[in-house]
Amino acid sequence: MSIVVILFSLALLIFVAYRGYNVILFAPIAALAAVLLTQPYLVMPLYGTVFMDRMVNFVKLFFPVFVLSAVFGNLTAASGMAGSIAQAVIKLFGAKNAIPAIVVVGGILTYGGVSLFVVAFCLYPFAADLFRSAAIPKRLIPATIALGAFTFTMDAFPGSPQIQNIIPTSFFHTDTWAAPWLGFCGGIFIFAMGVLYLQWQKRRAARRREGYGINHINEPEAFENEQLPSVFISFAPLVLVMVFNKLFTTMIRERYEKGVDFSLFGFDGIPSADLSPFIAVWGASCALIIGITAILIFRFRQVKANVKNTLNMAVGGAVLAAVNTASEYGFGAVIASLPGFKAVREGLANAFGNPLVNEAATVTMLAGITGSASGGLSIALASMKDNFIAQASQHGIPNEVLHRVASMASGGMDTLPHNGSILTLLIISGLTHRQSYKDIFAITLFKVAGAFFIIFLYYFFGIV
Repeated sequence: MSIVVILFSLALLIFVAYRGYNVILFAPIAALAAVLLTQPYLVMPLYGTVFMDRMVNFVKLFFPVFVLSAVFGNLTAASGMAGSIAQAVIKLFGAKNAIPAIVVVGGILTYGGVSLFVVAFCLYPFAADLFRSAAIPKRLIPATIALGAFTFTMDAFPGSPQIQNIIPTSFFHTDTWAAPWLGFCGGIFIFAMGVLYLQWQKRRAARRREGYGINHINEPEAFENEQLPSVFISFAPLVLVMVFNKLFTTMIRERYEKGVDFSLFGFDGIPSADLSPFIAVWGASCALIIGITAILIFRFRQVKANVKNTLNMAVGGAVLAAVNTASEYGFGAVIASLPGFKAVREGLANAFGNPLVNEAATVTMLAGITGSASGGLSIALASMKDNFIAQASQHGIPNEVLHRVASMASGGMDTLPHNGSILTLLIISGLTHRQSYKDIFAITLFKVAGAFFIIFLYYFFGIV
């Protein structure tokens, strides 16, 4: 009965997310419904302690990254730098290679620190113009943008400043560059398989003479050249974020890994703190500040007229995304505290007989259930981190490998139909699930396969 209660709670959260309701409201409702059916006396105590404690702790850890990445992404778009990068890559690849060109631009922007939602808004006008010119079906645009923005540079490539690559650092005491070779190989695998699939779909459509299609909505105006910055200036903030992310993480780890005794500096009454969970977050935050500063130095004249609106939109979106994910984190903590979850945890922990496969399967299933890579990742690691580490330790598996597998697995089944990024992408494109989701799901399968591909590489070749 206790397991049925948990499944009911998860099903409720999936249903409301799919229907488009905000999980900030329904995550606590779904969690407390499970408590009500298990032990009504503990509804309010668990809400006031477990749910709110975990929710607040998540915000305390990761809020700076949400805000700074949103500001960086919005300024990149407003300054014309995103447009300049898109133009340069498209010119390099040529209109006939529209699909790999859009994928590469999406990867560059995401790996450079631009948030996923901002990338989708930036890429759509270029993608629509290119696909229309090359007579490629518009229905392939969402899958193409998803491959470029939501996959290999989000959670596979080492050093990515996206939140899906940062969350594991606080659990495994790693940094964003964990298991670099595994991440790089896994990312290339996803990129190659995704592009091959989309090019195959393009050829099939060409044989049917399908073309771009007619009677579409949300069609952007044909793209016209603007006074954009040079491509070298446009790439500079992205490169600075990547370089300083590594530099600051290393410096901060050396300085603060052993914590801080505040009394040595005359601050009485503040207990000594373990700062290791914050190291990667601080490193990424400092790097994003450098990137933001570079944009303002290079393109202040272009962004100053609308800088207030740009910053307000970035902060508003960041707050919503952070609290949204934090609510799912609190939901997972309450579910993990229920008596029935012990049986679920033990079943998942030993279901596949291999610690890395267990971790990958657990994370990707929870990401699919919640419709959120960061939410599913947070739930899985918050409730099962100790079990993953203990199993890995028995097999001599370093935490860096746990980090990379968890991060890549979170970007697996998260892109089910109720995922917020997918819903937003379809709205931007003026398309429906019926028109485009089949191809998005194919990309989802390659993402899932990528996590298990790096597990294969680790066991058979021992690379990290």
